[in-house]
Amino acid sequence: MPSPKKRSHAEPSAVLAQLAERPQIDFELEFFESLLARVPDFPEVLRAQASNLTAKGLFKEGLKVDQRLVQLRPKDPTVHYNLACRYAQLRQADLALRTLRRAVELGYRDFRYMVQDRDLDSIRKDPRFRDLLREYGPR
Repeated sequence: MPSPKKRSHAEPSAVLAQLAERPQIDFELEFFESLLARVPDFPEVLRAQASNLTAKGLFKEGLKVDQRLVQLRPKDPTVHYNLACRYAQLRQADLALRTLRRAVELGYRDFRYMVQDRDLDSIRKDPRFRDLLREYGPR
C-alpha cells in the first residue's frame, strides 16, 4: 500500500509566532480583504477596511472604499463624513467641502468633533468650512 503524501505544514507554534510579530492592523487588513472577496458589499467590513487603510496611510485605497460605501448607503451622513475626510487628507478641498456639506445636510451633527478632527486639517482654514459651521452649527 502506498504511503499517504505528506503535506508540508509549518509548525503551529511557528505560525503563531509569526502572527504575534505582525501588527494587528496588517492582520485586520488581510482578514477584511478576504471577507470582502466573498461579500463585497458588507458595509460594516467596508467601513473598518477604509479606516484601517487610512490608518496605514493608504489614503487613495481608503478613498475607493469610502466611495463604495457612499454608493451602498447614499443617505448615511457618517459615510459621507468619512468620504469628506478622505478627500481632505488627499488635499482635494472642493470635493472634501462639498461632501462634508452633504454629510451635514443628511444629518451629521457632531460639530465639536468636526472642528478638531485631524483628518480635516487641510480644509479647516477654508472660508467655506467656517461658512458651513456658521450655517449648520450650534447657535
